[in-house]
Amino acid sequence: MKLTRKLVLAKAKASDLESVKKLNCWGCNLTDISIFSQMPSIEVLTLSVNNISSLSPLAGCLSLSELYLRRNMIPALSELCHLRPLTRLRVLWLAENPCCGTDPSRYRLTVLRCLPRLQKLDNQVVTEDEIALALEEGDEVSTPTSSIHNQLPNNGLPDAESENDPLNYNMEETNKIREELGMKPLSRDKFSSLSSPSTMEKQTVKKTHILDAVLLLLRDLDEEELHVVRTATQNRLQTYTLDSEDGQRSSAQKTAEIQH
Repeated sequence: MKLTRKLVLAKAKASDLESVKKLNCWGCNLTDISIFSQMPSIEVLTLSVNNISSLSPLAGCLSLSELYLRRNMIPALSELCHLRPLTRLRVLWLAENPCCGTDPSRYRLTVLRCLPRLQKLDNQVVTEDEIALALEEGDEVSTPTSSIHNQLPNNGLPDAESENDPLNYNMEETNKIREELGMKPLSRDKFSSLSSPSTMEKQTVKKTHILDAVLLLLRDLDEEELHVVRTATQNRLQTYTLDSEDGQRSSAQKTAEIQH
């Protein structure tokens, strides 16, 4: 069943879609929710107990703070990529969907890695330590195959370096980010080899872009979110410190063995 404009206005008792802030469509046998691409102002949305399989229509609902999707037909956690732009989303109920799998712990860590701003997931409060653990151990969620296919060139074949890759910035985009961060722009010769870079060069460029993007995103985080980042960073640094100490002990032990 398709959710129509008429049905939305009737349920919300509103005269236009733009004015709808809250909507409850629990148990309406919905399969098509494309109407939400016309509802950027929606804040609280209940879609539990339906047959929804794609979350792509929600990608533009930037005011959304609470989303209830329990008992639908969401096939994979990759659908969560459509919710990443929703920076105000704090409550998500996704339980009892096919995407939840059979490992509750792995499922929860993966969801929180993809959506680290959540404060409540499946009616359970999210802690800072849980977010920090998710950022380290949760599985990385990739863009759904259907979405990638829709964004491919007319011939249906991807470029050697996909333009949809968020790390594949061109020189102007990269330098714009660096300028906003107060960093020196990269010269054109740094990009001259990007037409056919080696694997090592690709990895170096991607790491540079990741750092630039992370630093830029920090400016949009509030105090609570910055504390989460700090906790995750400290845990990561502790791991590097332990690895370094183990390496030093191993080196010292080998040196001692050689001397004796």
